[in-house]
Amino acid sequence: MATKGFFNAFDDVWMLDGVRTPMVDYCGALGHISPTDLGIKAAREALKRAGVPASDIGSVVSGNMAPGDFDQFFLPRHISLYAGVPLEVPSIMVQRICGTGFELFRQAGEHVQGGQADAALVVGTESMTRNPIAAFDHRTGFKLGAPVGFKDYMWEALKDPTAGINMIQTAENLAKKYGITREAVDQFASDSFAKAVAAQQAGFHAGEIVPVVTEKFELDGYKPRGIKLQGKLTEVAQDTHARISPVEVLAKLKPVYEGGVQTGGNSSALVDAAAAAVVASGAYAKAQGKKPLARLVAAAAVGVPPEIMGIGPAPAIRLVLERAGLTLDQIGRFEINEAQGAQTLAVGRELGLDLSKLNVNGGAIALGHPLACTGVRLTITLAREMKRANVRWGISSACIGGGQGIALLLENPDAA
Repeated sequence: MATKGFFNAFDDVWMLDGVRTPMVDYCGALGHISPTDLGIKAAREALKRAGVPASDIGSVVSGNMAPGDFDQFFLPRHISLYAGVPLEVPSIMVQRICGTGFELFRQAGEHVQGGQADAALVVGTESMTRNPIAAFDHRTGFKLGAPVGFKDYMWEALKDPTAGINMIQTAENLAKKYGITREAVDQFASDSFAKAVAAQQAGFHAGEIVPVVTEKFELDGYKPRGIKLQGKLTEVAQDTHARISPVEVLAKLKPVYEGGVQTGGNSSALVDAAAAAVVASGAYAKAQGKKPLARLVAAAAVGVPPEIMGIGPAPAIRLVLERAGLTLDQIGRFEINEAQGAQTLAVGRELGLDLSKLNVNGGAIALGHPLACTGVRLTITLAREMKRANVRWGISSACIGGGQGIALLLENPDAA
């Protein structure tokens, strides 16, 4: 065994199709929209693109990290109901921080393989903008002159009190361990931006995006929900963060920590977005005459030291390859979340990865990392890229704050 952790093999589980909203910069055009409504939008479109009636869905697995409104307890249920899934079908919220979107596929695969559902709906949604300014110690009242204690939920959540450091510092630890320079990180980031812009201009990203418009989500017998764009906006149709970013420009940015390699320009962007996909059994796909996008072959999750949490994809990828009986060089495409540039480069060095196979349409540095949405987005992007490039095997993966890694193995059924 390459590492401890757990592994799932799926015999006949398929992703029929998937879609996402645009990924829009923090405090931008999607910043006022509830993550529930972004999730409903993505869910409805995923069902439509897959050609699957909502009445055929037997399980809904949703993910969301930070509460975007006071309805968050109901988020998975409301996504299910307003997507049209039958009232009797249960839904669940999943949380594995940055690995949440991958975990949605893993659990949906278990539901389908175990016979609980012929088809499952997975939805990851996140509003980074609507992370609250919160307090957890007000219930018992205030003492005269005591600090009131409101804090930025998102900023505070980046700190891991176990290791006493934040996520940027874990990347700095990896930069030191693997001898990764600021110049290398800036070059990696510049390349990520360039690939994202090229893919956007070529129309690749548009193929997985549903534009967000003002609309109502009706549910018979219940109050409607919906999305209302602000101002004169009538549609939000493309990602907003990708832009050509020369190394010379990135090099002028101050590091987050003196002498460090990580800056605001070579770390993942803060964006709001949702993504959804339909996972089904081979028998269902065949009976309905569906042509799947990819086969969900296997999943693996592992633990790593919290202070170098960013290395998590390496042992997760090793485990999924070992147990699936494949080697690294057989994998034609990788989508590994670019939480930080140094972190992703460290994973590449640890594995001996051919970087020409990695994030070929840009990564989270250029496009963004909307926590619970990210794994769904990466896996949809991977499946579509595998079709485009005519490669048989692909892996999507991410590191996870607190010290974990997760990886999914996909197969392209049309590969020559």
